[in-house]
Amino acid sequence: MDFSFTDEQIAVRDTIAKLCEKYDDAYWLARDTDGEFPEEFIKDIADGGWLGIAMPEEYGGSGLGVTEAALMMQTIAQTGAGFSGCSAIHMNIFGPHPLVVHGTDEQRNRLLPRLIKGEDRTCFGVTEANAGLDTTRIETKAVWDGEKYIINGQKMWTSTAQSANKILLLARTAPRDEGKKPMDGITLFYTDFDRKYCDAQVIEKMGRKAVDSNATFFDNLPVPESDRVGEEGKGFYYLLDGINPERILVAAEAVGLGRAALRKAVAYAKERVVFDRPIGMNQAIQHPLAVCWANLEAADAMVWKAASMYDSGKACGAEANAAKYLAAEACFKACEQSVMTHGGMGYAKEFHVERYLRESFIARIAPVSREMILNYIGQHVLELPRSY
Repeated sequence: MDFSFTDEQIAVRDTIAKLCEKYDDAYWLARDTDGEFPEEFIKDIADGGWLGIAMPEEYGGSGLGVTEAALMMQTIAQTGAGFSGCSAIHMNIFGPHPLVVHGTDEQRNRLLPRLIKGEDRTCFGVTEANAGLDTTRIETKAVWDGEKYIINGQKMWTSTAQSANKILLLARTAPRDEGKKPMDGITLFYTDFDRKYCDAQVIEKMGRKAVDSNATFFDNLPVPESDRVGEEGKGFYYLLDGINPERILVAAEAVGLGRAALRKAVAYAKERVVFDRPIGMNQAIQHPLAVCWANLEAADAMVWKAASMYDSGKACGAEANAAKYLAAEACFKACEQSVMTHGGMGYAKEFHVERYLRESFIARIAPVSREMILNYIGQHVLELPRSY
């Protein structure tokens, strides 16, 4: 069994690492302080064609797999960009997948090249305050008036909505109790984020200040039939096509951020001298860092197993969920231990690790909680009774 990357995959990693060199810790600290969106970074990513890494070649993409996309995202996070860097482009990497699979030729030709070139920026309208993880209970409605859909409702945690001009939006076109299953009657749209009918209000949050999260409101948003993805009422099922790639990408990013934190901790432990010896000589410092390394490597192995299975067309729900769970926990522990290794200086922004720790919570919470992952594994892998 060969766990090594191909020459092409190594080239992806090395090229991205080189691109990220000018976006150092000082850059990301500045963005965490001023909250400005990292436009320069996005432009360099788009100009290199990286937004289309997993998109079909006929639309201007590279036609590579989730493995290469995950390797790119992990590399970005590992340079110290963390989730600030990854989240700025994350939606463009995995989000359009339902459009690729279920969109019409006209839609793909009209929409994908602009995404890949960075001419369009999209956001993701799924989560709602009264639904949470139970997507079947979304309340945003799309009503057909004979010529177009009219959408009303609201979404929560819509990232990049301050600058997006497109949205992948989930709405009910039929009541929940009318279908054979609760997930029936939900329709997926990819349409203009028209600010005459859409409002995005920034949510002040714990970390990742440079990438805005929003409460978004839709007031009679008109959507042409040509912006509906696939069949009416089947949107929930289309959304599932992007779930496993998203979990894999988030897991890869979490491992990258954890490694960035561990790198900082190790460097500090080597140079910080207390009682006439570097603190890294003390097993109370050394052993927890060694555990962090082992946990990150184990999570990383599950990331690439899940990515390989996905790219091979194999079912990988358990592996993608496990990768996300393991990577999020390993990342958090590494970031926490890095702060503790730095002691009082770990609390100082200039050493960067407190920023890493704040961002590490993202992977533990989104896009699915730890508890729901364990529910999935309990039910679908261990074949235990459904617990919720």
